[in-house]
Amino acid sequence: MFDGREPIYVQIAESIRGEVLSGALTDGDQVMSTTQYATTFRINPATAAKAFAELVDEGVLLKRRGIGMFVADGAADRLRGQRRGTFFADRLDPVLHEARRLGLSTAEIVEHVEYTLSDSTPQLSTQELSTQASATGRGR
Repeated sequence: MFDGREPIYVQIAESIRGEVLSGALTDGDQVMSTTQYATTFRINPATAAKAFAELVDEGVLLKRRGIGMFVADGAADRLRGQRRGTFFADRLDPVLHEARRLGLSTAEIVEHVEYTLSDSTPQLSTQELSTQASATGRGR
């Protein structure tokens, strides 16, 4: 699950955000505990706690004292709103400029976008990632 390009807590937070955006986690769903993350991925519990704290601050997760962490109501809408605001400028525009530098035509770009958007390959959930990590013996 962890690739070393970003701190592990950032990768955990982004994984949970992705699950919320994809609908794998919905409002009120409980997420794995810091202890479960630490055990499953062989990381320090403080690392998972840092990811959770970031998500609580963003309004994605809600901490219920003594019970656990849960997806906050409206978390997916909040995340979509945040990401839509910067998607074109931060992500798509640089890719399109690079495509032009490479000499790709508008038709080639559109064809690839349509092909990619028609792909129905599901993203892996945290549960599936932890199963993979356990099976391969890699947690980091």
